[in-house]
Amino acid sequence: MKKDVRQMLHDFTSGLATLAETNGDSVNAFMNLLGTNYADGALDTKTKELISVAIGAYNRCEYCIVFHVYKALEAGATREQILESAMVAVAFGGGPSMAYSVTLLKDSIDEFEQDFK
Repeated sequence: MKKDVRQMLHDFTSGLATLAETNGDSVNAFMNLLGTNYADGALDTKTKELISVAIGAYNRCEYCIVFHVYKALEAGATREQILESAMVAVAFGGGPSMAYSVTLLKDSIDEFEQDFK
């Protein structure tokens, strides 16, 4: 059954906001870490998001896949770049990484791609 990736993205981001109500210091520290590490530096944000897509696929983290596909598209990545980064994960993770790449990852691109055109 196909997952509702837009709902998953919403659940993750709203879950962070809800958790921040009682654990603000921890959530803020996490968000600051993300902000620092995803800022342009020796690697641009798009490249960092593509790395994150591959790591998400390798680790089979559904929310990571959905979130970082969205963020990669937002940063200007193309469908082809996202899929190619996922195939690097498959080289390391084999069948499970391929399974997530051809389902959830592809569905996330299909859902979010038009948001950034």
